[in-house]
Amino acid sequence: MKTKILFTAITILAWMAAVSQTVTGGVFEHSQKGHNPLPGATVQQLNTTNGTTAGEDGHFTLELEKHKPHKLVVSYVSYENDTIDLYSTGFDHVHIMLEGHHNLDEVEVNERGAGSHISRADTRQVYTINENELQKAACCNLSESFETSADVDVSYTDAVTGAKQIQMLGLAGIYTQMLTENMPNMRGLSTPWGLSYIPGSWMQSIQVSKGTSSVINGYESMAGQINVEYKKADQGEKFFINAYGNQKGKIEGNMNTRFQINDKVSTAILAHVESMNVKHDDNGDSFLDMPLVNQINLFNRWRFVGKNLRSRLGVKFLSETRQGGQMSYDPHKPNTTENGYGIEVNTNRYEGFWKVGYIFPERHETSFGFQNEVIYHEQKSIFGLNDYNATQFSYYGNLMFQSWFSDPRHKYTIGVSYNYDNYDENLNDSIFTRMESVPGVMAQYTFSNKENLNIIAGVRVDEHNLYGTLFTPRLHAKYDINEHNTLRASAGRGYRSPNVIVENMTLLASSRTFNILETPEIESSWNYGLSYTHYFHINEREMTLTADFFRTNFESQVIIDQEENANMIYVYNLDGKSYSNSFQIEAAYELIKNLDVTLAFRYNDVMTTIDGELVEKPLVSKYKGLLALSYQTTKRTWQFDVNVQAIGNQRLPNTSYYPVEYQLGDYSPDYMIVNSQITRYLGKFEIYIGGENLGNYKQKDPIIAPNDPFGEYFDSSIVWGPITGTKVYAGIRFKVE
Repeated sequence: MKTKILFTAITILAWMAAVSQTVTGGVFEHSQKGHNPLPGATVQQLNTTNGTTAGEDGHFTLELEKHKPHKLVVSYVSYENDTIDLYSTGFDHVHIMLEGHHNLDEVEVNERGAGSHISRADTRQVYTINENELQKAACCNLSESFETSADVDVSYTDAVTGAKQIQMLGLAGIYTQMLTENMPNMRGLSTPWGLSYIPGSWMQSIQVSKGTSSVINGYESMAGQINVEYKKADQGEKFFINAYGNQKGKIEGNMNTRFQINDKVSTAILAHVESMNVKHDDNGDSFLDMPLVNQINLFNRWRFVGKNLRSRLGVKFLSETRQGGQMSYDPHKPNTTENGYGIEVNTNRYEGFWKVGYIFPERHETSFGFQNEVIYHEQKSIFGLNDYNATQFSYYGNLMFQSWFSDPRHKYTIGVSYNYDNYDENLNDSIFTRMESVPGVMAQYTFSNKENLNIIAGVRVDEHNLYGTLFTPRLHAKYDINEHNTLRASAGRGYRSPNVIVENMTLLASSRTFNILETPEIESSWNYGLSYTHYFHINEREMTLTADFFRTNFESQVIIDQEENANMIYVYNLDGKSYSNSFQIEAAYELIKNLDVTLAFRYNDVMTTIDGELVEKPLVSKYKGLLALSYQTTKRTWQFDVNVQAIGNQRLPNTSYYPVEYQLGDYSPDYMIVNSQITRYLGKFEIYIGGENLGNYKQKDPIIAPNDPFGEYFDSSIVWGPITGTKVYAGIRFKVE
């Protein structure tokens, strides 16, 4: 009898090990006030790549692979890893407590996490830039956060205002959806300078994805999506200070602090101030090489935690003054030709957001969320003799419900959204007003077999008061061929409503005037992408090799034609083809212990129909090469970072109708940029010194006709390279964890 019972028990255990099972539970920490969830904790099946992350409430669900150990490895930053034997704990409602490293100063760090990476688990190809990566450069704001990224290019849009824009897949930044904590932001009036509105010290991480994104965030992602996660009220350092200065005269200071008011309420205050008040004209064209800028930026955020309810809210305020133009320009004198050519941009911006979520305790991975955001942006500006004043009021609301069908392998998200934008623009004597009201519904299905196949299929329908019904289907898929090879594919449609004047505001710093030949239509495109990632080991260290190709094909597009006339900017809708093909290959490897190397190459083929002829899109580099080296000493006392970028030639706008002395060539030259930084770690202090554009490469004569800024040929918009030359900077950081 005993033999029979033993045989039966062995048979049951063998059967349990042979079939896949689902384990549910939560990851928490010990604290004086109870057990706090650890959102984002990693839960992975032992000796496999099968894993998941804990949600906002610390809970997780994981389907175990067959014929693999029924043990979990649980990890979280700054906490000791734990291995859980599920035969001892059971498979339902596993309660996992992690212990923090209480004596961090005594821990010897033998390995370091990558500053940037592509998540193996994400269905989409999402490139995450974390705090470690952001601190490899000065990173004063978002525009300076992509030095080690081959996916995103950042460049000046003109030679006088200091406005910057990004490019992805060879397309202007207006085709990349910008999010802050998964809510659309930096749209409309903030387009020219929005990248400078997010200080580097405020950012916890940045997620960059190419192509169309999830339908949950709207219909605007056409070339890609960039999401910024701010530092939280309940995570990270309790107190942080950063002071920065460079030899050009720019100084800035940042201060972050957070408070745990009680076990349910926490808050954080983030502050940023910057000042650039030293005039420079190193190329002798009588114009400032960089504008004078003063900015105050404040952010207060709160987090509330209930039993099953989570809420976050915050308010932000920004005030910025920006002055450029000729060295002789005096903003206190009347704006006339006798006073010289001047540029002034005065901005006040107010933001508020509120997010609330409810987690259903009786059904895991089931929740609803409600996102709200309100923005008011006011700008008063002068560009020579042009006056441009504008206001924008925007509201964004998104209500979502998430759950699953028969089991957690089949998840769904449904929701309704509403987007409202009201613009009031005044350009000289012309008034442009526009109100956009866009309600929408969406549904998204996510499938995972918990082994090697993930699929996200979504569709949304929006009813635009100006452009009618917008239908947006999107599909993403990831297939793990084996543990060393992953294939991703995506396809989808995107739309965006054009803002002709503000998105081309820097063209006001020229002798040209806008000539809108026909009413701009909504822009729409299809994007298709394919990505392959290979993981392999050399000398017991993993190398990641990624190759991808994306094509964006426009159905409709607004053409900004500045190639037909020296005094006009013609605006009309696309009549012909317009597309972008972008191929990129990137390798990341720890060459020797603590020396990380990233090597990347990208090629762009971007064509647009201008005045009836299919031509290369102007001011888009054909290729980019990147070499990033980062070395950190074993005990993390020193860090050395070097980035080298090779920028390919760009087709320049046609200037054959200009006088000979103002005519440009057909293409810009290739050039190279070298940046470097050295960081010294001294306990709670970090001291850094670095240099940008160490080769002192500068575009020669970036302004056409600078000696006659009120004449018919003045143009500061044809910028393809650096203007300011070498920058040397230094700074100090202080942290209390």
